[in-house]
Amino acid sequence: MKSEINRILIIGIGGVGLHLARRLDHEGYEVTVLESDVELLKNVSETFEFSVVHGNAMDLSSWEAAGASGMDLLITATNDDAVNMLACIVAERLGIKRRIARLRTMDFDNLNSEESRSFHIDLVVHPEQLIAQEVQRLVRRSSGNDMVDVGNGNMRVLGLRVTDDSPLVGMTPRELSKRYTETDFRVVALARGITTIIPQADESIVGADQVFIMALTQNMDRLMREIGVEQGRVRRLAILGGGLIGQRAAQLLEDEVEVRLIERDPARAEELAGLMHRTEVMHSDGTNLDDLIQCGIPDSDSFVATTGDNETNIISCLLAKHLMNRDNREVGGRTGKTIALVDNEDYLVLSSTIGLDIALNAKISTANEILKFVRRNELVSVAHLHGVDAEVVEFQAASNSPITKKTLGGQASFFKEYGILIGGIEHEGRWEVAVGTTQVLPESRVIAVCSSRQLRNVRRLFST
Repeated sequence: MKSEINRILIIGIGGVGLHLARRLDHEGYEVTVLESDVELLKNVSETFEFSVVHGNAMDLSSWEAAGASGMDLLITATNDDAVNMLACIVAERLGIKRRIARLRTMDFDNLNSEESRSFHIDLVVHPEQLIAQEVQRLVRRSSGNDMVDVGNGNMRVLGLRVTDDSPLVGMTPRELSKRYTETDFRVVALARGITTIIPQADESIVGADQVFIMALTQNMDRLMREIGVEQGRVRRLAILGGGLIGQRAAQLLEDEVEVRLIERDPARAEELAGLMHRTEVMHSDGTNLDDLIQCGIPDSDSFVATTGDNETNIISCLLAKHLMNRDNREVGGRTGKTIALVDNEDYLVLSSTIGLDIALNAKISTANEILKFVRRNELVSVAHLHGVDAEVVEFQAASNSPITKKTLGGQASFFKEYGILIGGIEHEGRWEVAVGTTQVLPESRVIAVCSSRQLRNVRRLFST
């Protein structure tokens, strides 16, 4: 289905705005950004190809200079909630049909559809709420590093860090499929150091790789047992940082697991103690080994660092990982999962290479939520894989689209050239793992894996 959104105006080219503009430009959308900070615009104009306009969102002449009346979508991504909301009202008056606002305040978290319409906002995005919800999902999925549902829940992608003694090490996807014949699966992505690999059949897995495997949901538990992935349940969780993200994550999880929330500011710790129902709030720095021991980290199953400092979050997670490694104290003991909030995108890949399990970024999570809205008429769903520059996208093949002309094996050279992998396919209600002989038929739903830079080429495969 052809997208009803082609021309997009983004107000604010800070972290979220820049990330969005870059990804939308990669996918072939016509993007214009409006920004009042000259220095930010200078850096952007030297790096990317999309249009940049110097102006103020509260100045109608700036809207005119940006060509606002011809836009299909407005995305407001400034750091000022009032500007973002007012801009949506202005956009409605100028005829922009779709409007998205990034808001930091949680006062608008429960806007119903009627209230949203009064502000002329189609989608409200709360970065802190999104990260807290992702923490909740990751804590619930304690097995491996990550588990992502795709294909309306019919398929899953498992992400795990392999060790030198893993049965996957030294094996290629082709060899793995021959060894584990009871369950169909695809190795869809590898993170090796700072490099993302969309693997071909002869790509060997090496120690410390982060491996992403796709299989039918009904077969995933059996596959995990076969390849030796530890399964368990988080019972005790520690969260470092009592800001909005830490507070919200604790509130979402405190009825499911035993939560300890660690906050170094005494006044904030006292405030949090009055807001929580089941969470134990602890006043502690939490950034050195002794503090973490006193906060009971050795007995925790998972540790989440949500402070506003990248280095604090990374270092505390590394310390917690050491303390939660029960294999040091008991035979066959489990190692707890660590999740760190990392605002600096340059640190994201580095974080996974030095031992963290998951690094979360508010800009990326916010952008992903907005991209779901932008793509909703041509992509059935989309998911981002943590720790790797790869996305899982679900398309419905149009009649006479290139993907339907040959079997997947017949298009292998194209897939290899652009780093695209077809992982699963659904036809007439039945899902299966895709193989070389698979033929995509018109109207089939297909799950593809690729880097964000290649989404434009994937879109071409599925459209007429």
